[in-house]
Amino acid sequence: MNTSPTRQPLQGRHAVVTGAARGIGASIARLLAAEGASVTLLGRRREALQQLADELPGGPHGVVLADVADEAQVQAAFAEARAARGAVAILVNNAGQAESAPFAKTSLALWQRMLAVNLTGSFLCAQAALPDMLKAGQGRIVNIASTAGQKGYAYVSAYTAAKHGVIGLTRSLALELAAKGVTVNAVCPGYTETDILRDSIARVVAKTGRSEDQARAEFAAGNPQQRIVQPVQVADAVRWLCGDAAAAITGQSISVSGGEVT
Repeated sequence: MNTSPTRQPLQGRHAVVTGAARGIGASIARLLAAEGASVTLLGRRREALQQLADELPGGPHGVVLADVADEAQVQAAFAEARAARGAVAILVNNAGQAESAPFAKTSLALWQRMLAVNLTGSFLCAQAALPDMLKAGQGRIVNIASTAGQKGYAYVSAYTAAKHGVIGLTRSLALELAAKGVTVNAVCPGYTETDILRDSIARVVAKTGRSEDQARAEFAAGNPQQRIVQPVQVADAVRWLCGDAAAAITGQSISVSGGEVT
C-alpha cells in the first residue's frame, strides 16, 4: 500500500499576491496556499498581511510591503520575496482601487490614481516577476481586472479606462510570452462582496437616501443571477488558471459575473 503523501498541485511554487490583506486577494492567497504554494502577501498594511500569513496552511509564507505604483518599492519587495521563498512562479496582480465621479468632475489627480494602482501596478509587478518565469521556462500571471474592463459603467470613467488597460496589457503580454511557457490571463469580477462594494453602497445611501438593503439590491440587479459575487468564487477561477490544467489558456479575460458579460 502506498502511504506517501499526495503531492499538491502547486507544491514547490512561489506565488506573489498583491493587495492580499482582505477581500479577493485574501481569498486567492488561501486557495493557493491550500494547493501547496508558498505565498508572499504583498501590500501596504503589515499587521493585516501578517495575520493572514499566519493563518495560511502549509508554507513557508511571508509578507512584503510595497506601493505597487512605486517602481523602487516593487523591485525591493520582489527581491525580498525571492530571497526568502525562491523564484517567483505565480503572480496575481490583485491590488486595485475604485473611485467614482462624473466625468466633468474627474480631476487629473483621480485619473492618475486610478491608472497608477490598477494599471501601472500590474505592469511593474509583471516586470519584476517575469525574469524568474522566463528563466524557469514556465509561469503564471493572473491580473484581477473587472467587468469594468469588458464594458462601460457611468461615473467611473477613470477606473473603467484603467481596467480596460489591464485587459489590453493581458492580451499583448500573453502573445509575447506564448511560446515561452508563461501564461497571462485576466479574471473579471462583477460586483463582489468587498470593501470597494461596501464603500459604493455607502455612497449610494448617502447621496440618495435609499436604505443599505435597497442600494445592495440595485448592485445585485446588474447580475443576471441576481446576486453579489463572493470573493472565493473569483479566487477559484484564479486557482484554476494557476494550475497545470490551464496551460493552454492565455490571453483570456474570464468574467465572474453571473452572466453580466457574455
